[in-house]
Amino acid sequence: MDENPTLLKSTTRHIRIFAAELDQDGDLVPSNQVLTLDVDPDNELNWNEDALQKVYRKFDELVEAYSGADLTNYNLRRIGSELEHFVRSLLQKGEISYNLSARVTNYSLGLPQVAFEDKPS
Repeated sequence: MDENPTLLKSTTRHIRIFAAELDQDGDLVPSNQVLTLDVDPDNELNWNEDALQKVYRKFDELVEAYSGADLTNYNLRRIGSELEHFVRSLLQKGEISYNLSARVTNYSLGLPQVAFEDKPS
């Protein structure tokens, strides 16, 4: 058995997936049995519990769809990319929004939608 297994991972702007589990000190320990999901690690988006749970459910669905496939960086990147697109869809539907107080404002999922009020005639 490999004593120092390679940490498999997928990182997109708002989704990070690691083939690892967190130890008591909060460090990632590579694992072939556990996937750890980190959603929006830079807090660029405003989340509510319902939207966050949707991302977790979508993650579970995607992992289940890959059940039986080899655990590879490629497969993790495919799941990560699909989740990133899912996050974009939540933003486009208005279920989440950009965090304008974030350390860096980056409209990587598209420009924010601004509602204009009609001016009275």
